[in-house]
Amino acid sequence: MVLRGASAEARSGLRAALDAAVGSDTAAATLGEDLLGAAAVLRAEPGLRRMVTDQAIDAAAKSGLARQVFDGKISAAGLGIVGDAVARRWTTTRDLADVLEYLGVVAVVKSAGADSTRLADELFALSQLVGEHADLRGALSDPTRTAADKGVLLASLLDGKALAATQRLAVLALNGSHRTVVVALAEFQKIAAAVKDEGVAKVRVARALTAADRDRLQSALSRQYGRPVHLNVSVEPGLVGGMRVEIGDDVIDGSVSSRLDDARRRLAG
Repeated sequence: MVLRGASAEARSGLRAALDAAVGSDTAAATLGEDLLGAAAVLRAEPGLRRMVTDQAIDAAAKSGLARQVFDGKISAAGLGIVGDAVARRWTTTRDLADVLEYLGVVAVVKSAGADSTRLADELFALSQLVGEHADLRGALSDPTRTAADKGVLLASLLDGKALAATQRLAVLALNGSHRTVVVALAEFQKIAAAVKDEGVAKVRVARALTAADRDRLQSALSRQYGRPVHLNVSVEPGLVGGMRVEIGDDVIDGSVSSRLDDARRRLAG
């Protein structure tokens, strides 16, 4: 999510407030639900959204209105963050709901506690599953199916096999705030990595890595980038050997096919 000006400043301040408010995994899960619920209400009520982002209205009045709308519906911690959010300046009206959703995702990630690495792996595995199966992808994007129906479908895939946090974010991926479910899951995984101050490397290999190879690659990338790096490894036999690593804007390509392409270009030139 790219934010500009006042909205970027607001997100930074609200993230600090969220970190201070989260005292336990259970509290994080509750706060996550509160913030995701508030974001959904603001998206569904454009009149309310415009009013609480109107720079001509006094910040205290906007905060009071938000507290009146959400009082009794969300926790005191959630109410405090929502009240703080509407009192801030926003570059565009939609940024408020987007940032509240982002904060909700951060809180859900924090609710996984020590299982945050497992959470990232499960999100990646689910995105691969959806990306590789056209029938499933079509069912989850079918406008004639209700969100509840799609949620039941995901629950049937994940129930008993994935963390509660993974299941919650999978359902959130259906809300349409991202272009596709796969894009949403990828964004949530980036947030999960960022919460742990990790980078994410997309690794394509011709055959599965051994545990030792995976550990060596992870250590090498972590040293190179100066922080822990989480690996998303996908096996693609058509790669013809070697591997391709994408991390941020960097691409490390050691595949045979890439080297052949380079040789062809040199010969043609």
